[in-house]
Amino acid sequence: MQVRRVSDELAVSPQISVADVAEAAAQGFKAIVCNRPDGESADQIAFGEIEAAAKAKGIEIVWQPVISGQMSDDEGVRFGEIVDGLPGPVLAYCRSGTRCIMLWALSQAGKQPSADIVRLAAEAGYDLSALSPRLEHLAAARG
Repeated sequence: MQVRRVSDELAVSPQISVADVAEAAAQGFKAIVCNRPDGESADQIAFGEIEAAAKAKGIEIVWQPVISGQMSDDEGVRFGEIVDGLPGPVLAYCRSGTRCIMLWALSQAGKQPSADIVRLAAEAGYDLSALSPRLEHLAAARG
């Protein structure tokens, strides 16, 4: 499992396995968010399998499937609401982790400076510099 810490309360990861759920529990994660729709690829583990493993370990789990490349600002807001409503720390996963970090970035627009959002993403291994104008626009719209 390739956990990339974004903050003390959130980490993102590429697709996890059923065995990774036990590792997530051992690392102290209290909740998991899946941002991957089922059926994106033939080798993908279905959300239901991860959900069953999480519940068996006492980890809360939420499915927020987001189609790659079609992410809306509202989905970013919803991601932030989901994460804020879960016990932390939270592990979010998708195919590569990029969708999760982008959703987090959209959720943070207007809450913290765009440069800080891009920097924190970079520290987690994701280049979101191209998202900066969208974050600036959202921050201005959210006032």
